[in-house]
Amino acid sequence: MVILHGFEHIREEEIPELMSRAELYRHRKTGAELLSLINQDENKVFGIGFRTVPQDSTGAPHILEHAVLAGSEKYPVKEPFIELVKGSLASFVNAMTFEDRTVYPIASQNLQDFYNLIDVYLDAVFHPLLEEQTFLREGWHIMLEEVQASPSLRGVVFNEMKGQYSTPDYILFKEILRTLFPETPYAYASAGDPSAIPDLTFEGLKRFYATFYHPSNARIFFYGDDPPEERLRRMNEVLSAYDRLDSIPEVCLQPPLSEPQRVVRPYPVGEGDENAKHMVAVSWLLPENVDPSLGLSLDVLAHALMGLPASPVRKALIDSGLGEEVLGSGYDDNFGLWSRLRQHFFTLGMKGVQEEDVDRVEAIILETLEALAERGLDKTLLDAALNTIEFRLRENNIGGLPRGLLLMLRAMGVWNYGHDPLEALFFEETLSSIRQQWSDPEAIRSMLRSLLCDNSHRITLNLVPDPGFQARLAKAERERLEAIEAGLDPASREALVEQTRRLQRLQEEPDDPADLAKLPMLSREDLEPQAKRIPLEEIALAGSQVLLHEMPTYGIAYLDVGLNLRTLPAEMLRWARIFGRALLEMGTERQDCVELSQRIGRDTGGIEAETMTSGVWGAGGAQAWLFLRGKAMIPKVGALLSLLEEILGSANLEDRERFRQIVLEEKAGLEASLLPAGHQWVAARLRAGLDEAGWAQEQMGGITYLFFLRDLAERIDADWESVAADLKALRESLIRKENMLFNLTLDPGEWGASRASFAAFVGGLPSGPSKRSSWERGPLPAREGLAVSAGVNYVGMAADLGPLGYELHGSALVANLLLRTSWLWERVRLQGGAYGAFSLLDLPTRIFSQISYRDPNLEATLETFSASGSFLRELTLPERELTKGIIGTIGRIDAYQLPDAKGFTSMRRWLTGMTDELRQRIRDEVLRTSLKDLQAFGAVLEGIGAGQRVVVLGSEEKLQAWRQDLGSETVEIMPVF
Repeated sequence: MVILHGFEHIREEEIPELMSRAELYRHRKTGAELLSLINQDENKVFGIGFRTVPQDSTGAPHILEHAVLAGSEKYPVKEPFIELVKGSLASFVNAMTFEDRTVYPIASQNLQDFYNLIDVYLDAVFHPLLEEQTFLREGWHIMLEEVQASPSLRGVVFNEMKGQYSTPDYILFKEILRTLFPETPYAYASAGDPSAIPDLTFEGLKRFYATFYHPSNARIFFYGDDPPEERLRRMNEVLSAYDRLDSIPEVCLQPPLSEPQRVVRPYPVGEGDENAKHMVAVSWLLPENVDPSLGLSLDVLAHALMGLPASPVRKALIDSGLGEEVLGSGYDDNFGLWSRLRQHFFTLGMKGVQEEDVDRVEAIILETLEALAERGLDKTLLDAALNTIEFRLRENNIGGLPRGLLLMLRAMGVWNYGHDPLEALFFEETLSSIRQQWSDPEAIRSMLRSLLCDNSHRITLNLVPDPGFQARLAKAERERLEAIEAGLDPASREALVEQTRRLQRLQEEPDDPADLAKLPMLSREDLEPQAKRIPLEEIALAGSQVLLHEMPTYGIAYLDVGLNLRTLPAEMLRWARIFGRALLEMGTERQDCVELSQRIGRDTGGIEAETMTSGVWGAGGAQAWLFLRGKAMIPKVGALLSLLEEILGSANLEDRERFRQIVLEEKAGLEASLLPAGHQWVAARLRAGLDEAGWAQEQMGGITYLFFLRDLAERIDADWESVAADLKALRESLIRKENMLFNLTLDPGEWGASRASFAAFVGGLPSGPSKRSSWERGPLPAREGLAVSAGVNYVGMAADLGPLGYELHGSALVANLLLRTSWLWERVRLQGGAYGAFSLLDLPTRIFSQISYRDPNLEATLETFSASGSFLRELTLPERELTKGIIGTIGRIDAYQLPDAKGFTSMRRWLTGMTDELRQRIRDEVLRTSLKDLQAFGAVLEGIGAGQRVVVLGSEEKLQAWRQDLGSETVEIMPVF
């Protein structure tokens, strides 16, 4: 047996589909396992994970995730995590709490930075300070500012989870787990239930740490082009100080139920919301997560049943007209890239269901599955599902996250339960085996029957809208506080006041500079002085403009087809997003929506519609585009072009029922995002009142768009002819090749072989003159409130710095980073108890925004935002801290991007006039940033005065109180729920 740096070599495999060599090791002394993926990816990834099995719903795993990153023996500063965010080139820094594991991943393209991050993270998880004040701040505490005041509950995780438990989709997911796995740890809330979090004690948190955070329970992951042997050496230095721990609690299996069950649970809606409807989910418990082939088969089956417009269960539900949107994609495994739990489960359902239709929705699901178990699934549909999953695995891309991170999570999905992590990474042979097995229709029928139709462990969950939900939670919290207060004698009240003040003092007290100096960091000399460039060639082709980006794309071609929305009148802008969906989801003259979706799934990696708006450098006004974004393997570029030609030339825009379904889905999706993405809604509404680009984006994706969809849903029934006429007018205005832009990203050398077919595609598009429209924007109130059923707020403030005479300087980016990671972090998160706070500077428009996330406060946060300018103007900063801010800013400028994102970014820069020369000037200014520059930007912010827009999304109770304080005309309550 090979022993290297204290690790015994277990297994080694080449994984051609990942272009990686995998080596699996076990540390001899502690039993810690290490998976090393060796390849040429410069975006290196490290992660360490622990099985963390919840024993109740107090949120110990989640609070511990926060606490271990709040100071360690080697780095005894309050927030080493945020210090890393300030001054690293990291492409990813975070931690994640899952239902039964906690992982700490980082990524960086710079080798020394990579090692620095690893060092800090390892000391955090193995040697955290775990001080009581950290528990009180991050978990929960009783806040009492004065002896005679009323107490309140605060804590970062406490407020985060109050926000989560205001979100219907989150409640649905947790109730599915609680009812499907009643005798396992999955019945508990690993992230914490706000009603149970105050039951956790500091001693309980420390016991949880001692039980699970040990090398014997560790799974360590490396990925990228860093030296493989150095990985082992560094890990052995840390692990060799420990002995083996034999007893680590495992996740038990759920015994099967003997018969199906039906469960009713409430979810929160606003008071007086008469339009709120039910959510219905039918879920099955499936076998243990042991065989990767089963997991991949379930993923393909789920996509075939629910993932495409042609999918039979999805289609049966939508065609029934009993709801607004399907829910559950079948097998819950995070985009087909990793598994969540020890046992698989499967969910099918529908949102927006009337009470009297709940039983019928369940019946449709069960009847459709029975019919499929009898006749089987259409081969064309299976081929489309298989191709989609295969493409997803090959591309290994969701939202630009590091590729290595996705592979780590996929490996952890089985590794956490003692299974071979390498087996979760191979997929070539597994997919081939599935294709061969499923060539026999009986195999699919048998799978459907054994896993679903004949499976007695089935739960039907009916989530009922409850206007009193939030009021009951608030009442229970008040009663808890009243009981606590009743038991307080004068000495106890004084102690709580002192605790509150001590927590505040600790947050306001700066770290010892000597302790900060212990944190490893790069120097300015380590920073690349030249701005990174993305290959770009401008090509005139068949009367249109093509932007070509040749770079390694792993054999995939990415094509963005842009339709210029500046040709639309202002009142038609709100149509853009739903029109994009209509083009792709309503079928064509030759193929209905089912056949078209199957063809897209079979021949491409997908085609999606996306809007883009931006201000223009030095020109004013806005760029506004609707893009159809397609991708395909290089040999199938012709098929992608053929699809786009048919969609653009002959989309069927006359199917009223199909369009109604799309509108209802779009509306339901937006409403579901109001709370989990409340900060984005606030940001959009802020910008809408300040510049043309922000106004246009809000028309197409904000509150205005949501209200438009609600009206459109009624108009479809009342006046379909005018709706169809508007859709046709949009097509005639937008689909003209002179009004279009084509953005192509593909491997070097492939353009020559594709040019002729691409020219034929562009040449065959409709032609005609187009005219730019001018848009008149109506005024918005200076202060707005958006009322939702929520236990927390999202607070925003923004202003246009242009009227103040401000000319953008790169140092403003450094100032913005320091605001986010020091002033706002300390005041809004650490002291205020919000989950997060952000400051954003839009470069072309010079609009500066500040937004809080899941915030228990309102007025206090606005006061902090108003004082940001003074903070910067009065700032004193050691040279090391200034350098840290510069490094962190360069890290964000040079953020790692996958090929599709690089191509789209280059196109966006081209459209908005952000030249490479301009980018280099900004970079030079960042690198030369001085303290005086930061103070000068603070003076600019101070000059805003009362000229700021304010938008708050929160409970109507909080907004009404705010409204009364400011005057009845200053806040417009918008009941979006």
